[in-house]
Amino acid sequence: MGMFDFLKDVGTSLFGGGKNEAEEIKKLLEKDLSGRIENLEVAFDDGVVTLSGKCDSDATREKAILLAGNVKGVERVDDQNLTAPAPEEETEFYTVKRGDSLSKIAKFYYGNAMKYPVIFEANREVIKDPDLIYPGQVLRIPKIAK
Repeated sequence: MGMFDFLKDVGTSLFGGGKNEAEEIKKLLEKDLSGRIENLEVAFDDGVVTLSGKCDSDATREKAILLAGNVKGVERVDDQNLTAPAPEEETEFYTVKRGDSLSKIAKFYYGNAMKYPVIFEANREVIKDPDLIYPGQVLRIPKIAK
């Protein structure tokens, strides 16, 4: 798809102690998306993460992008070499704003705040607790039947 932009100064703190940023992001993806990306390669250069490999689904590709992009210190993710089967339908992305909650986002997209579990499930690897989202975090918003 190309380049995805993220807020560089927000997200999961992953880097520290002079460790290899690319290796840390790769470990995160392998842990949270275990077995769903073949031949995963990660490069990191000046805030830009480049991902390559073959994903088992488009949802996995999107989650890999979000996991890498929602890391503090990352401002862009290049996924041009991260392949996946064609998506069944296009997913929207939403950047969390101050005061947002999953139920508020669900109300906006689905007209029903109680549909927040749909967003949580679509982002389970990115959101560990549905009550803990933060401004600047990017989430997948799946389409649901009306």
